[in-house]
Amino acid sequence: MTGIICINKKKDITSFGVVAKVRGVTREKKAGHTGTLDPMATGVLPVMLGGATRFLNFIPDSDKRYTASFRLGQTTDTLDITGEVLSECEVNCTVDEVINALSHFHGVIEQVPPMYSAKSIDGVRLYELARLGKTVERKPC
Repeated sequence: MTGIICINKKKDITSFGVVAKVRGVTREKKAGHTGTLDPMATGVLPVMLGGATRFLNFIPDSDKRYTASFRLGQTTDTLDITGEVLSECEVNCTVDEVINALSHFHGVIEQVPPMYSAKSIDGVRLYELARLGKTVERKPC
């Protein structure tokens, strides 16, 4: 089988886990995904099958768009809702102030990936290292 299947990835499964399930269903040994979604992230994950896998490197995975929700006044060790709450404080701001603060996050942004992310360094996902209590140097991307 050769082609692309776009999967609506649910939370709590890795991108690799999705590919493994697709391999099982299609019985296609050659399969791979474009980009990587954190296990807690949901969204479209293109999976290439068979001969289409040779085009994985030609499909850009840098044009991503995210929809997020957030909780003001709370900090966790993972920087997301899955982590242990480290601090909480009362927030006193207007909707306009929040919208103004969010305006700085439009457009092309380079950021240093947090340790709790799906970014791979030397073949290991950062979130795996973070769960082992390890920190490694990361470059902005």
